[in-house]
Amino acid sequence: MILAHLSDIHFGRIAYPEIVDGLVEEVNTNEVDLVVVSGDLTQRARPSQYRAARAMIDAFTAPTLVVPGNHDVYAWWRPASRIVSPLRRYRKYITDDLLPTFERNGVAVLGINSAYGRTVKGGRIGSEARARIGSFFGEQPEDTFNVLVVHHHLMQIQALGSHDVARKARRTLEQAAQAGVDLILCGHLHVSHVEPVELDEWEHRLVIVSAGTATSNRGRPPHRATNFYNRIEVEADAFTIEERRYDPEAHRFVHDNTTRCPRTPPKLPDAATEKKEETT
Repeated sequence: MILAHLSDIHFGRIAYPEIVDGLVEEVNTNEVDLVVVSGDLTQRARPSQYRAARAMIDAFTAPTLVVPGNHDVYAWWRPASRIVSPLRRYRKYITDDLLPTFERNGVAVLGINSAYGRTVKGGRIGSEARARIGSFFGEQPEDTFNVLVVHHHLMQIQALGSHDVARKARRTLEQAAQAGVDLILCGHLHVSHVEPVELDEWEHRLVIVSAGTATSNRGRPPHRATNFYNRIEVEADAFTIEERRYDPEAHRFVHDNTTRCPRTPPKLPDAATEKKEETT
């Protein structure tokens, strides 16, 4: 199974005129089985931005699994709509399913919503989403590779400095550990990073993959002027995360970094990370 993990598209703040088409073309020509978008399709949840996001999603030849981000709710100057029906436009243009799933070839993927109007940008995980983590992954065969998709982060990652963590994150992470989640795909921070984590309290290990902004000009240090997406290959004994960076001079995405993790390693530090120079 090969997944393309995109995040923080931010239509309304696109970095380069050709980058969206270049991203779609690359994904469509590289044997991807599922396109995962972990939120912030728009900059201000405007209809025109949602229509552009819908066009991008429709252009992918592979199936897509999408969750909303905090920028996909009504903006702060629409306070009533932001509180009463924050994702009305998301539901109209993208999907009404806030708990999307995908199952194929021993891989199970669940998306959950962390975007609510009352939480401004920090995010929150509701009880329905936490319950769904347990029921969905609990139904999978023991050797299934389980992937959870959410826009906001569920724990502080030291390498990323101080950052937002969703409300009820600890309960959600506990539920994910108990359900046997192997990989968490998220965004929000606009920084590309792979973090193997050992959750001693729950005797579980998983990998958190934070995607950079795939197409916008809203990057943050150390990736302020850089766009990324992730290509994830799941094999029988291991999974590989390739971070791909956009080269504006070449008008294409290029290899940046590869992290390979055994699916059942004796210790998380054994996950091997290798930097490779880009080859043509």
